[in-house]
Amino acid sequence: MNNKPKYTIFHNTKYAWEGLIHTIKHETSFKIELVFATLFFPLIYFIPFPLIYKLVLIITFIMILIVELINSSIENVVDLVTTKKHPLAKSAKDIGATAVLFTVLLHILCWIIILINT
Repeated sequence: MNNKPKYTIFHNTKYAWEGLIHTIKHETSFKIELVFATLFFPLIYFIPFPLIYKLVLIITFIMILIVELINSSIENVVDLVTTKKHPLAKSAKDIGATAVLFTVLLHILCWIIILINT
């Protein structure tokens, strides 16, 4: 089986948009995080923090979205490969969730440090 698609800059962009649309339609966690992003990005913009602090907060929030996309990919592949409950399938999904948790904690830690230092 060969699932390797044709790669050009236009095809890659199309695949990325299709992936984003699919994720928005089917992944509840990503939808929730996207709602928070639409609320927090304007907030970050208007809070009178130095630019570097704003960049740190925006970058760490975007990291949450990126890691959530990777986690969703892992979950989709696990669901494709097996319908049975298997310790390795559970482990793969749990590790992906842990990666998301760590990025959320990193973002919260950045908020705490920035709020303490301003």
